[in-house]
Amino acid sequence: MEGVRHLSRDSRFAALIGRVGPPRLDVQRQRSPYEALVRAIAHQQLHGRAAEAILARFAALFPGDRFPDPDAVLATADTALRGCGFSSGKITAIRDICAKALDGTVPTRSQSYRLTDEALIERLTTIRGVGRWTVEMLLIFTLGRPDVLPVDDFGVREGYRVLHKLEVQPKPKLLGEIGLAWAPHRSLATWYLYRAAEEAKRQGQMSRA
Repeated sequence: MEGVRHLSRDSRFAALIGRVGPPRLDVQRQRSPYEALVRAIAHQQLHGRAAEAILARFAALFPGDRFPDPDAVLATADTALRGCGFSSGKITAIRDICAKALDGTVPTRSQSYRLTDEALIERLTTIRGVGRWTVEMLLIFTLGRPDVLPVDDFGVREGYRVLHKLEVQPKPKLLGEIGLAWAPHRSLATWYLYRAAEEAKRQGQMSRA
């Protein structure tokens, strides 16, 4: 795999890849950007299991097996959404995602193929509750974009700190400059940096920074 070969030019990455094995990026190719954003809002500031329980109650409000359409969500009362476990702030954000999906700000999956990473970030961060990191996660794990490095992500910066045995994490701007060497495979580098951070957590070596 070209990306693995590229990253393995760095002996630290090569050792990490040797321990972790081949990459297993779980790209959710069946999801639309709209669905991915709603799910991301549900997961904000919550443990994964708690967020999935809320999403299961949310899906149960609507008939059928498909993820609820934006117009159906907009027609649902706040009380019903609160009953699923969404906070008022998240309800507002989800309603804005639905409105922006209907007006075309949130592209369909096929439309997204015609937009660059930065164009998608610029468009989607106009939505309430959606920041750059959320869009970067969508780019990597929903759209499968190969060259995304979320420099503000704690896990990514922590993975780099662990990999290079540093006392503190690199600042986002510095990591962005360092990461230029990993292009055009920065999404793959991101996945492996997450694995490095997980290794450190298991070994009790996580940074507080």
